[in-house]
Amino acid sequence: MRTFLRGVDDLLRGHGRFGPDAPMGGRLSLLFAMVVLFGLVYGAVMGSFSATTPARWLLVLYAALKVPMLLLVTFFVCLPSFFVVNTVSGLRDDWSRALDAVVATQACLTLILASLAPLVLLAYVSNITYEGALVLNGFMFAAAAATAQVVTVRTYRPLIARDGRHRVMLGVWLTLYVFVGIQLAWMLRPFVGSPVAAPAFFREGAWGNAYVVVVRLVGKVLDQVLGF
Repeated sequence: MRTFLRGVDDLLRGHGRFGPDAPMGGRLSLLFAMVVLFGLVYGAVMGSFSATTPARWLLVLYAALKVPMLLLVTFFVCLPSFFVVNTVSGLRDDWSRALDAVVATQACLTLILASLAPLVLLAYVSNITYEGALVLNGFMFAAAAATAQVVTVRTYRPLIARDGRHRVMLGVWLTLYVFVGIQLAWMLRPFVGSPVAAPAFFREGAWGNAYVVVVRLVGKVLDQVLGF
């Protein structure tokens, strides 16, 4: 446990095992362990909304499983395309470092989420509404993702200094990840259980297209506001 916590501290500070010139041996397994552990922690807290009876405690288990599932499935769906684009761009020799950088970002994202979990729990016990819980958790994910970019920039800086094309590759990765992550988050919902809905791992109609739903929602709002 002490070694694991030291690794967490090194990741946050960019020192020790995660220093810019540190050897990469064993780092990926530690990073993936962080994604799973801290994802489980935040997911359990996220799913505890409306979990007021033994039957509804299934929501805690479901959300705990789905947060690391969301992050890892998104990562592995995007990885083949990212690998091919790097290879075609002539950056294959730097692949191990690029892979290490994007996995480190995943680990940092879940670590930040876990650190925000007490705030989410405080909001829940303060009788926040279901809609408020959805907005709050969406904000927490956005804040964690934005803050984790500090690690992305720090770990990618040596690659960009070596070859400016890595800056473009970083943009490719972020675009892929956001696009796929939004769709998978829609498919894996609910993460926050509605008080009036029975506990379920997947919501009915979960396999729709998130972007189509967003476009329809925007169109509906415009109809109401502009009177079209």
